[in-house]
Amino acid sequence: MDFKAEFIGQLHLNQQFDFTVKALELFYYQAEHNPVYQLYLQQLGLQPQEVKELEQIPFLPIEFFKSHEVMTNHFVPEITFYSSGTTKQSRSQHLVSQLSWYTTTTKLIFEQAYGPLQEYVVLALLPSYLEQGGSSLVAMVDYFVQQTGQQENGFYLHAHDRLLQSINQAKQRGKKVLLIGVSYALLDWAHKLQGLEDFSGVTIMETGGMKGRRREMIREELHQHLRQGFGVDAIHSEYGMTEMLSQAYSKGDGLFRPGYTMRLLLRDLNDPFDIGGHQRSGGINVIDLANVDSCAFIETKDIGRLHADGSFEVLGRFDNSDIRGCNLLLA
Repeated sequence: MDFKAEFIGQLHLNQQFDFTVKALELFYYQAEHNPVYQLYLQQLGLQPQEVKELEQIPFLPIEFFKSHEVMTNHFVPEITFYSSGTTKQSRSQHLVSQLSWYTTTTKLIFEQAYGPLQEYVVLALLPSYLEQGGSSLVAMVDYFVQQTGQQENGFYLHAHDRLLQSINQAKQRGKKVLLIGVSYALLDWAHKLQGLEDFSGVTIMETGGMKGRRREMIREELHQHLRQGFGVDAIHSEYGMTEMLSQAYSKGDGLFRPGYTMRLLLRDLNDPFDIGGHQRSGGINVIDLANVDSCAFIETKDIGRLHADGSFEVLGRFDNSDIRGCNLLLA
């Protein structure tokens, strides 16, 4: 069995592993077998064997997923995920050798947070993702729908009446209902509803993003509008991205709890190489152990606040200022 298959197999079979041990194991492997990451480390003048702690690991700027094929070992991808964007040239790409590695991980993470998928009917309002194609979120939700064995269709573009009918049918059958949607699409529907329908017992989960359809707003304001429109007490959230295969979930308290394959470290807002637990807020660096095919150590463009129990808040995003300390992006 090769390293990747054995590593993922261990993650799926044992969810109580020592995260630091597995992260360092994957770092040494990717430092040797991922050409882009290897060259990045060389540019920094870092010797992988010198790294003994998570805080010493350099994180690859997320922009590399737009400019390079970030790949550990060479393989023919079974699927390639693309981020939102106007053209494929401006979209990040995430090459994945086996879709089942992704879907199995997402199921385990979701069920840790919410319980068995078989108890749910999963309904999705993700029009922009469906229209552009190549979305990891759509692939995840499609897999969830398959796992539920539900009678209802999973995806709805703009057919709010049919979506409402499906919600009511599922509730009548005693099913839990998960409605997952991109923020602007949920807002559009919430403003039409104005609290006039009964969404009790429905978990409404926003995935972020206005996609240029509405003005950007902070999460608290977004959730206030959604709570009023749907007449619910809490709006749940999912934190994920094309460049990651793991997710974190918030149940409405503003705190995201990362899945078991994911951990966050914060970096100084002005020095991307100053990484450690002493920062209460800073740039979000993600360790995603599910990213065996690509790079598990990602410097995102998000700003967050980290809590002692590993939960975190997302406070905003960096602007498009230049990456400091790296000219490999120009290669």
